[in-house]
Amino acid sequence: MLVDGADLVVRMSELEKFEAVHADVRVALSTVRAVRVVDDAWPELRGIRAPGTGIPGVIAVGTRRGSFGKDFTVVHGRGHAVVVELDGATYSRIVVTTPDADGVAAEIQRHLMPAPNLS
Repeated sequence: MLVDGADLVVRMSELEKFEAVHADVRVALSTVRAVRVVDDAWPELRGIRAPGTGIPGVIAVGTRRGSFGKDFTVVHGRGHAVVVELDGATYSRIVVTTPDADGVAAEIQRHLMPAPNLS
């Protein structure tokens, strides 16, 4: 994941695009409500995969659908992941495993607009 101007982009390799049956995902930074790092992405996954590629505990790449709407995941193996909660975007959440989850989350957080001071 990276910040490109006013957007958050999930940039995928050609293989990941094939696995996801999807091109890179781009959402407006203004739709990001929260960013957090988790030790294991698998408990964060919800809904059913449609379309995409999935082998439990190994790979979950693509769109996941449920009563919550849609999530987009790029999860390979076990390990740290960044979870981005969205509001008003095509997806409700984005979940991506990455070896530098703390750094990616910090970079996204750095670009978010601070909440207005209402006092």
